[in-house]
Amino acid sequence: MTATPDIVVLVHGLWMTPRSWEGWVDHLTAKGLKVLTPAYPGFEIEVEALRENPDVIARLTVPETVDHLAAVVESVESPPIIIGHSFGGTLTQLLLARGLGAAGVVIDSAPTEGVRVNPLSQVRSLFPALKNPASRHRAVGFTPEEFHYAFTNTLSAEESRAVWERYAIAAPGSWVWAYGLIANFKPGHQETWVDYSADRAPLLFIAGGQDHIMPAAVNRSNAKHYRKSPAVTDIHEFPDRDHWTCAAPGWEAVADYALEWALSHAVGTPAEASPQP
Repeated sequence: MTATPDIVVLVHGLWMTPRSWEGWVDHLTAKGLKVLTPAYPGFEIEVEALRENPDVIARLTVPETVDHLAAVVESVESPPIIIGHSFGGTLTQLLLARGLGAAGVVIDSAPTEGVRVNPLSQVRSLFPALKNPASRHRAVGFTPEEFHYAFTNTLSAEESRAVWERYAIAAPGSWVWAYGLIANFKPGHQETWVDYSADRAPLLFIAGGQDHIMPAAVNRSNAKHYRKSPAVTDIHEFPDRDHWTCAAPGWEAVADYALEWALSHAVGTPAEASPQP
C-alpha cells in the first residue's frame, strides 16, 4: 500500500519571497507534514536586502527557476504535494508537466502559454511592469497604491500598506514581458508552454472571485486547457477572496481546502485513505 504524501513544497509567486508562506509553514507543520519553501535563485535573502539591491534577481529566467525547483522536488524521499501561488502556480504546472509531484494545487495562478483571457483588471494590475519597455531588463516593483489594487484589494489601505512593507519586493520585469500577456503573441513555444494533453499528477486550481491581477476567469480558462489530459483537473473558487488569499484573514480555509484535496487525490494514495484534519 502506498503511503499518503507527508511532504509539501510551497512555491512563492513573483513580487514575493518564501516569507509569504510563513503562516502556512506553521499551519501545515502542526498537521504533521514536512514543509519546504524553496526560493527562486537569488530570492534566498531577506525582503529588506532584496529591496536595497533588486539587481541580483533582475536577469533571472523562468527555465533557471524551474530547474532549481525541480532539483528541490527531486531531492525529497517521496513525491511531494506541490502548492504554488500566483507565478508559483505557473511554475507548479511546469513541474507537474515534468512528471514531478504526487499532486499539485495552484492558487490564483498566473497562466501557462495559450491562455488568452486577459480581463481589464489584470491589464491594469500588470501595467507597472508593461508601461516601460526598459523594464524587460530590470527588476520592477509596485508602489503601495499599485500593490493595493493588484494584490490586496479586499483589505483597507492601512492593512495593505502593512502587507506591502513586510512582503513586497521587485521582480524580473522580463517575466511579465516574455512569459505573461505578451507570450501569446510571439511565435513558437515560450518557456511557460506545457503539453495540456499529457498525463501528470492531479491538479487543482483555486481562484479568488475578487482577484484583480489573476482573476478567476484566467484560472478557469487555464484549467479548461487540460480537458484532453487523462489526469484529474479540478477548480474551486472562493468568491470573496483577492490575490493575497494565502495570507489575508481567513487564509486557513484556503490552506485546509488545498491540503485536503491534494491528500485525497494524490497519485498513489489509497482510495480508503482520508485527508488529515
